[in-house]
Amino acid sequence: MVLAFFAATVVIAKGKFGSAVSSGLDWASAPLWTRSDDFMRAIIGAFFVAIFAVGGVYLTPDLQTPNEWVSWLQLLIALLVFSRRTMPLAAAGIIGLWVIALRDYDFFHLLDYLALGVGVAGYLALASAPESKWYKHRFAVLRWGVAIALMWSSLEKFAYAEWFYPLVEERPYLTFGMPRDTFIPMAGVAEFTMGFGLLWTPLIRRLSAVALLVIFTTAVYPFGRIDLVGHALIISTLFLIAADPTPSGPRLKTLMPAIGAVPAGLLAAMVIIAGSYWGLHTVFYGDAVRTEPLAPNTELLTHMPNAEQPHGMVHSPQP
Repeated sequence: MVLAFFAATVVIAKGKFGSAVSSGLDWASAPLWTRSDDFMRAIIGAFFVAIFAVGGVYLTPDLQTPNEWVSWLQLLIALLVFSRRTMPLAAAGIIGLWVIALRDYDFFHLLDYLALGVGVAGYLALASAPESKWYKHRFAVLRWGVAIALMWSSLEKFAYAEWFYPLVEERPYLTFGMPRDTFIPMAGVAEFTMGFGLLWTPLIRRLSAVALLVIFTTAVYPFGRIDLVGHALIISTLFLIAADPTPSGPRLKTLMPAIGAVPAGLLAAMVIIAGSYWGLHTVFYGDAVRTEPLAPNTELLTHMPNAEQPHGMVHSPQP
């Protein structure tokens, strides 16, 4: 079904209807795209102010910490994004916080947040130097970061489907009447393929972004404001991806090679992303899910839900 949708979009994109859809998206998003850098910097600043207000987290509400200075550092990052001279410092601060979080969280778990963090940091670094030849790639770096983050995190729905059982049991309407064990992997497939779509041709990229925006924004009401804060950078980037009129993906002029590139590209993405996920999982944990603590006072909770530390904290950090 996914391949059929992508192939149909490739065909449509080469016709008059595809041109009309693209023109409509251009017209609707032109006010945003003309102020794209202002929009993104404002969102990044607002995001770090929000997690400063939430307090006690690294980079996202999922990664908790009792260290108060972390919140103040994130407020400083928010202030640094509003000057081109200090934007590289903000980028370094984002990467630095991810590295510092390794003290408290398992490395494999933190990989869920690495691509997005690198994407945002890369955007800030490139956007700080308009005279650089790399400046034009700033939004591509951001887009790749979000796409890889979505594809990577989608694999948890296959590896650890049981993590999502309480969610669908508490909110059964999310499954649209489908059995739990059918809905969860289908959601994983949708997340992976739409993440892949963000890297493909312009119309597929923009429609994938619109579809993801619908999913993320409709999730805000049932899951609350903290969910909005946690996904703010992804949502804002999706707006820019949908607005971006520039070319992307493989540039194949003839129809059949363009259609054939879709399954080839999707297969390559699956091999690279899924291969990396399971390969690193095997390196860190072997073939089986680890259920025992590493040491009497150390828990490895990345892959086992825990009521007190559900997000993979490996020890109790000291303030």
